Amino acid sequence: MKVRYSPTAAKQLQDLYDYVALASGADRANVFVGSIVDYCERLAAFPRRGTKRDDLRPGVRIVGFKRRVTIAFSVADTAVEILGVFYGGRSFESALADK
Repeated sequence: MKVRYSPTAAKQLQDLYDYVALASGADRANVFVGSIVDYCERLAAFPRRGTKRDDLRPGVRIVGFKRRVTIAFSVADTAVEILGVFYGGRSFESALADK
C-alpha cells in the first residue's frame, strides 16, 4: 500500500516546516516535519488506525501525533491518502467539511 499526500496536506507540511524553521531553525524543522512524514508513511502498514469521522466526510479517519498535530486521512484499496495535517489546534472539522 502506498501513502499519497493531497496538495492541501503537502502545503500544510511545507507551511509547518517554514513556521518551525523561522522559530527554531532548519534542523529542528527537518526533524519535526520528518517525524510527521515518517508517521504518515507508517499508516501504510496499519491503515485502519485512528477514529472514523464519517460525519465530516465518508471514509475520513483522524489520528493525533505528539499532542499538537492532527492528521486526517482516508484509506482506499491501494493507498492511504493524507488529506490534511493540522497543527496547534487548527480546526480540521471545518476544513474537511468544506470539501
